[in-house]
Amino acid sequence: MVDASEVESAIALMPRGGPDASWLDRRMQTDVLEYTDRYDVPDELKQKVITSLDRVGTLGRVHEKNARAALRVVSGIPEPRILEIGAGHGKLSAKIVEYHPEATVTVSDLDPTSVANIAAGELGAHPRVRTQVIDATAVDAPDDSYDLVVFAMSFHHLPPAIAYKAIAEATRVGKRFLVIDLKRPSPKGLVLTPILALPMLAAAVLPPMRPLLHDGFISGLRAYSHSAFTALGRAADPNMRIEFLPAPSRFGPKSTTVLFSRPDVTPT
Repeated sequence: MVDASEVESAIALMPRGGPDASWLDRRMQTDVLEYTDRYDVPDELKQKVITSLDRVGTLGRVHEKNARAALRVVSGIPEPRILEIGAGHGKLSAKIVEYHPEATVTVSDLDPTSVANIAAGELGAHPRVRTQVIDATAVDAPDDSYDLVVFAMSFHHLPPAIAYKAIAEATRVGKRFLVIDLKRPSPKGLVLTPILALPMLAAAVLPPMRPLLHDGFISGLRAYSHSAFTALGRAADPNMRIEFLPAPSRFGPKSTTVLFSRPDVTPT
């Protein structure tokens, strides 16, 4: 039997490209934190980034597509109980309760300011919504409290040693755990990213654009590959069921959609 400490040590050292990542892929990653992960920057700056992400997601209909992807997973459940972690602006949950007349949603984030902003807004007043500050690795809820836990466009914020614990915790409190996140580019794509991003970098001279572009560039280098997601799921539970689903959209930033569920949960 593999010792838990050995698993944690191995996962902590795993590159974002997964155990089989190439030499180049291993070097095209970063431990630099995005503004939204840092505690040495003001909340105002973090909220500017979150607001910008909301606007980009609204223009690209990302919130809508991700909500429909989540609802497809629970399509056979009349009154699905859904937990969104790492919600940020909460627009995914807003779309879920808009599209499903019986769904109940707990909207959460680790950042108290983000949760307070959601609670003070229209979504926070919705009768089928509650807001809560939640650490993805320590959810204050009994086993199987939710039919689905969803984490959209933010999983890359978690380093491997924390990410696999989040998977274990999400599949404890929820029957299924849906992760939608940025797709990790190929090593060649990672090398070309700075060149292809020159027009956006030029726009960075505009002060309002700088925080968003800063975080966006770092996000690509921190995204997980398919093999990394598989390794994280197996570290959480050797018998974890891992399904890679079609991306919610063929347009806009490429994404990876992966569904984790315990072996005792009926497949979708």
